[in-house]
Amino acid sequence: MAAAEVAAVLAAKNTPQTLPFCHPIPITNVTSEAKIGSSSISVQSTVKTTAKTGVEMEALTATSTYLLTLWDMVKQYEKDPQGQYPDTRIADVRVLSKSKG
Repeated sequence: MAAAEVAAVLAAKNTPQTLPFCHPIPITNVTSEAKIGSSSISVQSTVKTTAKTGVEMEALTATSTYLLTLWDMVKQYEKDPQGQYPDTRIADVRVLSKSKG
């Protein structure tokens, strides 16, 4: 989980290097919180800036990277005999809220 948190921060800060139409902005804070359920993990990321622009793409990138990092670290346990992942998925990545302030 700690590795995924660090990966999420790095991803948020480097969003313009991944998404060509995102411009660099001063990120002041990135947090990601995971909730572990019986058969799922839910991640919520919050990104803050002093810029006069939104940080939706940075938050989406942080959340996606957090989940991808977890998948990468546990994929050896998820594979079926054919080397596939029949039940594992990343789904419903979305913006929950956006506020100025």
